[in-house]
Amino acid sequence: MLGKNPKKQPELFRPMLVDFIDDNNELVLLSNKIDWDYFEKEFSPLYSTTGNPSHPIRFMVGCLLLKHLYNLGDETLASAWITNPYMQYFCGRVFFEHKFPCDPSNFVHFRKRIGKNGIEKIFSYSVSMHDAKTNTSNFVLSDTTVQENNTTFPTDAKLCKKVIDYCNKIAENQGVKQRQRYTKVSKQLVRNTYNGKHPKRAKTARKSQRQLKTIALRLIRELERKLTSVQKEFYKETLSFYTKVVTQKITDKDKIYSIHKAFNPMYCQRKSA
Repeated sequence: MLGKNPKKQPELFRPMLVDFIDDNNELVLLSNKIDWDYFEKEFSPLYSTTGNPSHPIRFMVGCLLLKHLYNLGDETLASAWITNPYMQYFCGRVFFEHKFPCDPSNFVHFRKRIGKNGIEKIFSYSVSMHDAKTNTSNFVLSDTTVQENNTTFPTDAKLCKKVIDYCNKIAENQGVKQRQRYTKVSKQLVRNTYNGKHPKRAKTARKSQRQLKTIALRLIRELERKLTSVQKEFYKETLSFYTKVVTQKITDKDKIYSIHKAFNPMYCQRKSA
């Protein structure tokens, strides 16, 4: 069931936001310019008439706009929101609140509810406010909990593990019968490399690192042997890239720290003609 916006009714011991914020602030001016009723009419049919009340559409749409305006993630928006009264006013709140009204995971459910078309409506409206003529867009819905570029710390063990997984995926899609997939073995070897600088774990970590490289190169050579000539030509660049990832050294220039950044292996899911 759709939740209602807070009533703009003064209380005795709680000052309203409009009483102490600057009317010339950019978020105040922007919130007054946006036709929030437009979003209410567009997204209200997506809600049921029964059940627990949801968070107001004004609040959810306002948070999505703030995320893109300030390049914030779901978690970081919640932290910034409770310290900024202008953000709270922009989202339709009446009084200053010391707690974020919802769990950040609710944004995931809201994005799924409105879908790609709903995101395009928000995007098109924000563009039209700047006098840009647009009816459609190539905006892609990306359901993510973070707005920033979230990349884990790169290690050779992780890269080798990804190469092993991608090789197994290629073999599965192309119908190549493997001698061994090393799924459980590779997971354990990666665990063995954790905290590898500790004196009691250094020897095991180095050994596990060498085993991961050996397994990755073994799977690459197996694919090169068992793929047909057409398949081999299709995956030639991919396998060459994986070999470079596994065999690179610390002193090499132009090191590869992230497979999905330097080269998109997801097309390996496609089957060759």
